[in-house]
Order: sequence, then structure tokens, then C-alpha cells
Amino acid sequence: MRAVLCSSFTGPQGLRLGEIAEPRPADDEILIDVHAASVSFMDQLLVSGLYQMRPPLPFVPGTEASGTVVAVGDKVTQFAPGDRVACSSWTGGYAERMVAKESKSVRLPDGVPFEAAATVLHVYGTAYYALVERARAQAGETVFITGAAGGVGLAAVDLGRHLGLRVIAGVGTDDKAALVRRYGAGEVINYRNEDLRDRIKSITSGQGIDIGFDNVGGTILEQMARLMNWDGRLIPIGFTSGVIPQIPMNLPLLKNYAIIGVFLGAWAERFSAAAAHMNDTLMQWLADGQIRPHIDRLLPLEEAGEAMRAVANRTVQGRIVLKIR
Repeated sequence: MRAVLCSSFTGPQGLRLGEIAEPRPADDEILIDVHAASVSFMDQLLVSGLYQMRPPLPFVPGTEASGTVVAVGDKVTQFAPGDRVACSSWTGGYAERMVAKESKSVRLPDGVPFEAAATVLHVYGTAYYALVERARAQAGETVFITGAAGGVGLAAVDLGRHLGLRVIAGVGTDDKAALVRRYGAGEVINYRNEDLRDRIKSITSGQGIDIGFDNVGGTILEQMARLMNWDGRLIPIGFTSGVIPQIPMNLPLLKNYAIIGVFLGAWAERFSAAAAHMNDTLMQWLADGQIRPHIDRLLPLEEAGEAMRAVANRTVQGRIVLKIR
């Protein structure tokens, strides 16, 4: 079968399209005929050797995909050949076929297209886990989301709207403002050319933000740490700036706010039943039109490297999807 191969941790430029043997499902896995796979910042980190874990080389990148089940392991009870599914996995999505854990797969409701389904579990899953499970967000609270036009950021804007939050979107360029407003942001801040402190103070009448949802890290998160409301929740999601910030611990003490980490993948492995329930919920919301994944562009499998470079260069709004079938 055709697959994109990463043979060295040299980034997107080192990826090659090749032919490899079809994988076989283990007892707790399903084999999927892949129709679509999304391209994430995490995928780019993995092939660059910059993620928290390094898969053994060579490997097939791709952390999220959708398609049709063609075979199941001996202990699989939830799926059968012919089922339409989406799945998350550490690797394997950029191929004509892949295996995925039964516990990390979800059946697609009727009418949900493969392309949209391939963009939900990671980005909307991260947003849901952060806002619902970790922050315990309540309708009417104010959330400030950085990197708001990216995959996870835009999902958080969309989900925040669905949850009844007051959404402030942080972007790095003005051309992203229209998209985040369309997805539910009531206010937009370009933190590259606006004073973040002054804008947040003005928007919140001096109270600060209840939830800080940060994808960027670096100086942005350090500023957010000084802009929290009493009893707020500051949530580091990732560090796309490449800089892990340092926060003085007197800041959460003085405002009685919490700093809450979010690592969706580790949580899903430890609490698979809760994660499966979340995935079912998200797919039903997708089917009902309550969440609206944004696909920046569709590309063929052989352009996976180009897709990753676009993600790394922050020229993508929402998700790029590789169309495989």
C-alpha cells in the first residue's frame, strides 16, 4: 500500500511517499481503509523529533484519520467490517490503510463526511477536554484563546460559542480576524500589534479573563498570567512559539487562580471510557451541525510534506486534510 514515510527526524522535507506492507490489527485494534487524514502541528513536531515522544524509525505519520473498517482484532466488540469510523493514533494516518485502537475509534453518524470527521477528535477533543473536563467552563464566563485561527484554537472558539462562553480570540495577523469572528469570537485581539494588557482590561472592565486557553506559550502566556480574573483557570495547551514560559507563583496566589495542564492523549489512554464518551458526543454534535470544523484545503497524500510546512509556517486556518480515497 502507499504510505508517507518518516525515516529521520529532519522535519517535513525528509518525508517520502513509498510502498509498505499492509498492517495487521492486534487483538484490540481495527484495520481501517483510510479515506481522509488531517495534518496537525503535532504531526510536524513528531517528524521533526520535537514532540514529547519519538516513534521508532521509520514510521508513518498521521495522528487522526477517518475511513471504513475492513478487519477487526479478536477482542474487538464495538466495530465490524463496513463501519464508517474516525480514529486517533500516535502514528499511521498518512497511508491507504492503518490500524487504530478500538478505544480510540468512534463510529460516524450517517451523513458525516470523512473529510470533516478526520478533523474532530484531536482539535475538538483537546478543546472539549480543556474547557469542559479541566476548566469546568460555565456559560457567561470569559475565555481568551490564543492561536485562535489554528486547528485547536478555532475548535476552542467554536466550542466556546456552543458552551455559551464570551469568546475573545487572539490572533497574530489581521487577516485571521474575519474567520474567528464567524466561528463565535465576540472580540479579536492581534497580540502582535496591540497592547494585550490594555485590550483585555478594556474588554473585561478591569476584571480579567476567567479562562485563559493558550496555544502559543512564551511571552503571550506570561502576559496572560497577569490578566486573570479572581478564581480563574489558566490552561497551557501547547507552545507553538517554541518557548516554554516562566510564571512567578505569586501571581496565581494573589488572584486565587489555577494553572491547569491539558494532555489529551495521556488522558485518553488512562481513561478510555470517558474519552470514548467524549468522542461520541463530539461526533453527534458534528452530525447535528452544532460544531463546524473548518477545512483550509484538501491535498493529495503525496503533498503531506507541503501540508506540514504550511502548518509550521502558520499559514493554515483550521485544518488541512489529506484526501486519500
